[in-house]
Amino acid sequence: MLNKPENDTALILLIRHGATDANLQRPYILQGRSLNGPLSQTGIEQVSSAGDFLSNFPLDHVYASPMVRAQQSAELIAQHHGHTVKTIDEIIEVDVGDWESKSWDVIMQEDPEQYKQFMANPAVVPYKGGECYRDVQQRVVPAFTKLAASHLGEMVAVVAHNVVNRAILAHLLALDLNRAKDIRQNNACVNIIRYKQNKLELITLNAVFHLGDV
Repeated sequence: MLNKPENDTALILLIRHGATDANLQRPYILQGRSLNGPLSQTGIEQVSSAGDFLSNFPLDHVYASPMVRAQQSAELIAQHHGHTVKTIDEIIEVDVGDWESKSWDVIMQEDPEQYKQFMANPAVVPYKGGECYRDVQQRVVPAFTKLAASHLGEMVAVVAHNVVNRAILAHLLALDLNRAKDIRQNNACVNIIRYKQNKLELITLNAVFHLGDV
């Protein structure tokens, strides 16, 4: 368990939402903003395990993306602490545009050139008709920094999404944004981030030990 931070420090627990049916479908299909369904039963079990794990942490606030899957995940965590989930619009999942609900195999067949360009340079090449990783990073990092700065002396949970988390984490790791898509973010994972002296620092990446066999 983490202790409550000092008055000059904020601790942010960045969590990916639990699995949806789209996450579990094989072949995997892209799930951006238009596909806004609830958690699957597996996802509920994943986030329930995360909630149990975090139940003894001194969480002061719980935030989430406006997407259903993030809100539902955040509520399962917040209920252990008696908190109401607050929404951060800027951390909504990436807009995948025309590729929404399609598998990568279908995308490769339908848009081979756009797929090739995206895979080679996702930092600036967008999902067809949607956002690129740079677009996501430019909206989420300032929002995340502002949130951390406003919660000195507190521990906060934030439930977001795969690409959103990758964009933030690539920034913290000073990683080439073209490699952000290689950052692993399991459903219901926990990343621990410390904010102190106007600086964000990654402490723990993609912790999943609380999930067991879920």
